Amino acid sequence: MIPMVDLRAQYHSLKVEIDAGLLAALEDSRFILGPNVTAFEREAAEYLGVPHAISCASGTDALHLALLAAGIGPGDEVITTAFTFIATAEAIRYVGADPVFVDIEPDTLNIDIKAIEAAITPRTKAVIPVHLFGRPAAITAITTLCKTHGLVLVEDCAQSFGAKADGKMTGSFGAFGCHSFFPSKNLGCYGDGGMITAASDESAELLRSLRNHGSHVRYHHDRIGLNSRLDELQAIVLRAKLPHIDHYNRERRRVANRYNALLSDCVTTPQIEGDGAHVFHQYTILSGHRDAIHKALGEAGIASAIYYPIPLHRQKVFAEACAELSLPVTEDVARRCLSLPIYPELADDVIVSIGETVRAAAR
Repeated sequence: MIPMVDLRAQYHSLKVEIDAGLLAALEDSRFILGPNVTAFEREAAEYLGVPHAISCASGTDALHLALLAAGIGPGDEVITTAFTFIATAEAIRYVGADPVFVDIEPDTLNIDIKAIEAAITPRTKAVIPVHLFGRPAAITAITTLCKTHGLVLVEDCAQSFGAKADGKMTGSFGAFGCHSFFPSKNLGCYGDGGMITAASDESAELLRSLRNHGSHVRYHHDRIGLNSRLDELQAIVLRAKLPHIDHYNRERRRVANRYNALLSDCVTTPQIEGDGAHVFHQYTILSGHRDAIHKALGEAGIASAIYYPIPLHRQKVFAEACAELSLPVTEDVARRCLSLPIYPELADDVIVSIGETVRAAAR
């Protein structure tokens, strides 16, 4: 079976460093908010070019914590895309606010800035653009729009660690950037993990309290918070991988370029723009023969995945609130999208084999 992602190859390339770090931490036995967590936060902030990076337990918690820190709550509206994982909208509901789903661009699959502007009401307090599949949204223009309307910009960077837009890293544009370190991410740990980048000192201090039961000093609680802390063992894994993230992302673009050369005349392939502008967490094609391609790949022992078969405005949990909402581009893309295996270690001959199977089924 050719998997969607092969985590073993990456582990074996860093095995000596990771194993040594884990064994040292086990001996040291400081597992919560230990020295490797502090070091990783410092190193990640430096890499991303942001003032503050605050780790937490997951990408979902990162979004939740960012909205809490932004003061978003009941009665507020937050504009976002329906073509994303449910965590983006879950976090909005966690704080009692209402997600407002808008359509996406047909070429980038990212949130449409014109749709954002059309959806702004007096209740709108924030916008969450998702840098989907590793491609930055139109974040410079969205930043300007949010400033014009006085809205909090929370970037969902769960799939875009290391991606750039206009020379800046995703996660460095808004008040907050929310990152996931789920094992299959471009920068992934060996369990759940997340991080929030924060533009202001005040927000960073608030986030450090919120992730730790509302506390800065043990047994002194200033507010109701969460138990959402990255553990020391995951921080060791992330510190070992962080220096290699640009290499990993270049290799993902290599795979994407090879796929594009093989497939661009038979399916709609993703655009590859300037250096670093797309880090290909997923390589996603569009085809009217999607189901046939999916079936053929499975029969050939090749994994593929549909992200996302049911857009959020059509999910049962949002069905009542969104009963009258039509998002034609989102709905069309959901019917035609298919993601192929992609990871830095994917060999060229395997890419060719996958491409040949797709081509045969797409006729």
